[in-house]
Amino acid sequence: MSSGSPGWLPAAINGGWTYRDRVGLADQTLRLTAFYAARYRHSDRAEWQRRLEAGEISRNGEVLRADLPLAVGDRLAWQRPPWREEAVPGGWPVVFDDGDLYVMDKPRGLPVLPGGGWLEHTVLRLLERRHQEARARSQAQGGVPRPVHRLGRHTSGLLVCARTPMMRSWLSAQLRESTAAALDAAGGLGQACPLGWHPWPCRKTYRALTAPFPLALASGESMEVTTSISRKPHPLLGQIWAGSGSADVDGVLPAISRITLLERREDASLVAVTIGSGRPHQIRIHLASVGAPLLRDPLFLPGGTAHPGMRPGEGGYLLHAYQLRLPLPNGAELELEAPCPPELRCSPIDDSLRAMTSLHQPQ
Repeated sequence: MSSGSPGWLPAAINGGWTYRDRVGLADQTLRLTAFYAARYRHSDRAEWQRRLEAGEISRNGEVLRADLPLAVGDRLAWQRPPWREEAVPGGWPVVFDDGDLYVMDKPRGLPVLPGGGWLEHTVLRLLERRHQEARARSQAQGGVPRPVHRLGRHTSGLLVCARTPMMRSWLSAQLRESTAAALDAAGGLGQACPLGWHPWPCRKTYRALTAPFPLALASGESMEVTTSISRKPHPLLGQIWAGSGSADVDGVLPAISRITLLERREDASLVAVTIGSGRPHQIRIHLASVGAPLLRDPLFLPGGTAHPGMRPGEGGYLLHAYQLRLPLPNGAELELEAPCPPELRCSPIDDSLRAMTSLHQPQ
């Protein structure tokens, strides 16, 4: 639909945020600073003591200044002062909009939801503000488009949003059913399935630049990756999603991706990745697990483990949500494509490979 450069939202100070927590059974023996240091690992107890003394923390509505022991059921609130959010892309091309379903081509560098130090400079906040402005001009259509799924800050491409709770519920169900169908076709946990599987309702294909691909695939050949994903200890975050060595324990999520090698370059490989399940950081983890992590991804290391000194939002990798097949409630099927950045396009000699990862390949 629309196109062109999105422009930039300049760096700015936001209005701060209140983080709310409730003390559970496991936390009742902790003092306040120990509770916060365990819950929010970006700061140690000394820093939480400073915030306590500055009057930023309250318990059950009362501002505290002393590091007191906690009780089960205590309601805590940390009023984080305003902080600076860096400049981000401030707009995007709209790929599809029927008044409810809204699909954008999200620019690289723009977070989708608040978190990780981002509050106002996110897709959600920008959508909310634009809807309010349009309503003031009597030009708003329905409710606010809200993201149905996440894309990483450095991931560009197709992001699906919906204006009504009914459409969001429908799309969420389709994503869940797609995961179940793909894993069922794979024979359960960790079982490879034949090339050419595509039984699920939704299908999402990405393009990415990876470290030089170490496996003996020729251009156009594909492989399945079924590395399971689970939460692992992380010194900065407490826990992080990473590749798991086991698929038969509680908390481990089975996952399946199809990787197609498009082009080998001097210092990188161009790949297409079609995901059959939607797990946290799935593409980054699966590529790393086969020894080809995203180029310039500082977090996930070969094997699918996470670097202990990095966070998910860091990095300069190139990953683009390229194609999407999406069923609609009326029985129709929507097929969308977001043009790839120049770095993720095949060289002219390999343009024929595009058909191998197209949404129109035989079922």
